Amino acid sequence: MSTAVHQEKAQQVDEIVERLSRSKATVVTDYRGLTVAEVTELRKQLRDAGIDFQVLKNTLARRATALTSLSDLDEYLKGPTAIAFSYDDPVRPAKILSDFARRHKALELKGAVVEGRVIDAQGVSELATLPSREGLLSMLLSVLQAPMRNLAYAVSQVAEKQESAAE
Repeated sequence: MSTAVHQEKAQQVDEIVERLSRSKATVVTDYRGLTVAEVTELRKQLRDAGIDFQVLKNTLARRATALTSLSDLDEYLKGPTAIAFSYDDPVRPAKILSDFARRHKALELKGAVVEGRVIDAQGVSELATLPSREGLLSMLLSVLQAPMRNLAYAVSQVAEKQESAAE
């Protein structure tokens, strides 16, 4: 193998290592059987959500997982492999890919790494059912606001009662 080819492969491995290290969620898929139009549609949906989607050679991906202590992911790196890297929201790629897989049976979810933990396809499907980060923050805000709202209501009721008693 020439030095130039070796350097190119080493650079590709370094890029995969960087993406694996940075991503909050990495979902491994088998895209075999999707048409070019379907892959283009999927790429657009993922890109619009800020998610990188890349077809990778399994040997290069396995070298990268060895360097990032994610060798448990290797069992999913067989056959045609495309990987979605999400750097912000760990739930979003699972939602998009699961929804797409429901509509396009050719897309197969193999497994994922979420916050450094490897999960199987079933785990990816379960992750897809969780609310998004924004949804969870909204729920938390509601929970935190409820006691204050109740306190404000109680204080206003006491004030009204005192006003009516004073009249």
